[in-house]
Amino acid sequence: MDAKTAYQELLERSRERAYLSSPARLAAWDLRTYIPKKGHPHRAQALAAFSRMIHQKATDPKIGELLAAVEGSTLMEDPDVAANVRAWRKDYDRTTKVPESLAAEIAEAASRGESAWAELRKKNDWEGFVPYLKRNIELKKAYAEAVGYDEEVYDALLEDYEEGLRTRELVPLFEALKAPAIQLVREIQAAPKKPPVEILHRHYPKGAQEAFVLEVLPELGYDLEAGRLDETAHPFAIRIHPGDVRITTRYFEDFFNAAFFGSVHEAGHAMYEQGLPEEHWGTPLGESVSLGVHESQSRMWENLVGRSRGFWQHYFPRAKERFEALADVELSDFVFAVNEVKPSLIRVEADEVTYNLHILLRFELELALFRDELKVEDLPQAWNEKMEAYLGLRPKTYAEGVMQDVHWAGGAFGYFPTYTLGNVYAAQLFAAAERELGALEPRFAAGEFAVLLGWLRERVHRQGRRYPPKELIERATGAPPDTAFLLDYLNRKFRPLYGLT
Repeated sequence: MDAKTAYQELLERSRERAYLSSPARLAAWDLRTYIPKKGHPHRAQALAAFSRMIHQKATDPKIGELLAAVEGSTLMEDPDVAANVRAWRKDYDRTTKVPESLAAEIAEAASRGESAWAELRKKNDWEGFVPYLKRNIELKKAYAEAVGYDEEVYDALLEDYEEGLRTRELVPLFEALKAPAIQLVREIQAAPKKPPVEILHRHYPKGAQEAFVLEVLPELGYDLEAGRLDETAHPFAIRIHPGDVRITTRYFEDFFNAAFFGSVHEAGHAMYEQGLPEEHWGTPLGESVSLGVHESQSRMWENLVGRSRGFWQHYFPRAKERFEALADVELSDFVFAVNEVKPSLIRVEADEVTYNLHILLRFELELALFRDELKVEDLPQAWNEKMEAYLGLRPKTYAEGVMQDVHWAGGAFGYFPTYTLGNVYAAQLFAAAERELGALEPRFAAGEFAVLLGWLRERVHRQGRRYPPKELIERATGAPPDTAFLLDYLNRKFRPLYGLT
């Protein structure tokens, strides 16, 4: 078979899998939003059937033959062809290296672990959870051996979420962040100024919250004609297919932040998906590149944009029109309140400054587990010691400590680092945008957000998977990933807020 014919068949097969993924994603969206309670069991089986079908098509031996026919041909001189083939080869080799029996064991252990965690966490039963966690770690080690790794087991786990990232790169990157972040938190805690957070816990009617969110998001760049906002217990964004990228949120009438900033966060994810090149849909060039880069988009819009003073100079007058609770509130007090820094035990409730310390704690424990430097039985003590050292808090229960996240219950090791990578990338991308475009906060104060979105569209969104994440960031910003940009941003923002020099 000639290379051109082989590449055309690869395109057709890739797009066929994408078409099959679209109804599966729609079914998954419905499962997490509006499905009747009694419909869950059947829907789970339907999703499993979709998953098996897509997996079978993705591991068809014919794909290996087609890739071999294109690789080494002159067709690879086309950068689009080369980028797609590189990604297809990576995905195919990685998927086919995992025996079907091991893949089934991993899926079953994850399902059992998550179900057990949900019940055992309520009971604060760590001992009951240990066997499930051990099983997940055992299977993930086997998985790492199957797919292979450069230097250590953890590399194989990172590769699933952040292509090309290696432990030897991640450790110094995070170490450079840790001590300065801990120091900043301590200084803020000792500062006499405290934000008036009680204003955020007044009465904010659900209807008014929804109307405000739906007013703001399109102005930031989220296309509601190609998406929608719905309510769910656990907010998420999902791309069904081009022209349909949905987000969800949850409302609390006694707390302003949850729905508003949660919606802006998910819109950040969705704007990335809406910005992917539609002409490449169904191929790697039409896909997002990594979880870390994806998180950079959501965290940037939520925090660097949405919690900035410039943003609220523009939107606070409108917020006051929507919410009687803000009638007596000054702009400066509101901006201070939405930027509160306060150590907490629970990661998902953490602020911008303390959040990364939650991630560093989990990363260090994961790495120790997979290096066999830490036993599962000793995990709670190690967790508590790090929590006290980094955030000055010590959990009183397993549920608010080592058992608080579902990730380990589902075998998602190597996932946590992408959250902090998202923050690192976001600050670096934002700094690069300002170097090229000038100061952005005055633009936000004037209601101008398209200039930032346009820059991100060109540098990040339209690139798809053309480059691995690290190379994408370096091409977009002129430097490899560096925590210095995040630390600079945090210090410039929070020191003045809290009256620190």
